[in-house]
Amino acid sequence: MKLISWNVNGLRACLQKGFLDYFKAEDADIFCVQETKLQAGQHDLELPGYHQYWNYAEKKGYSGTALFTKQEPLSVTYGIGIAEHDQEGRVITAEFEKFYFIVVYVPNSQRELTRLAYRQEWEEAFLAYIKKLDAKKPVIYCGDLNVAHQEIDLKNPKTNHKNAGFTDEERNCFTKVLESGFVDSFRSLYPDTKDAYSWWSYMGNARAKNVGWRIDYFVVSEKLKDEIKDAKIHPDVMGSDHCPVELDI
Repeated sequence: MKLISWNVNGLRACLQKGFLDYFKAEDADIFCVQETKLQAGQHDLELPGYHQYWNYAEKKGYSGTALFTKQEPLSVTYGIGIAEHDQEGRVITAEFEKFYFIVVYVPNSQRELTRLAYRQEWEEAFLAYIKKLDAKKPVIYCGDLNVAHQEIDLKNPKTNHKNAGFTDEERNCFTKVLESGFVDSFRSLYPDTKDAYSWWSYMGNARAKNVGWRIDYFVVSEKLKDEIKDAKIHPDVMGSDHCPVELDI
């Protein structure tokens, strides 16, 4: 199976920058996006051969996720079942015969870390959610996790140590995920690969200089680790400040 995840940073804008050409060329079994910034009725996306599932934020022009899959899931749910965490369209879960597939857009801690405390609450609830699913059948989840886990995962770790996405608190949350029976698919195959990033600031010509962060992931249950064939990052694909990431499993 070929799986692709992309934070499009506004799907309508990305559609003007070649999204559909890339989507068709990749021909993924499952393709999911984060930060759609859409409401119901604001799009009419024709994707022949795919079932579409959308989760919208209550706040207009904010957050949002979508999942496109060739195979129809057994069931689809939206959110994690906790009202205070399910207002921003951040999670879609599709159940298939042999696994659960989740697209997720993890809350950003924001400048001055104004949302770090909420982020930690959200992380705890999400971990409990995926552990509960993992007890039933293996889990694959992907998306913009808004954290660079290790120093190797961003260009300038020292100067960013206390910035959103690279605080000790956020990194520890992801460590807890890995300690709970899950695997960072890219690092499991490429533990020492440097300069592999999926997001670049629009400031300072960062993308051209490859001054970036790896904050987009495919995470899988430990029991699926041996099924991973490859994990890829596609930095040459434009259209957003993030690039797509891929899992072949």
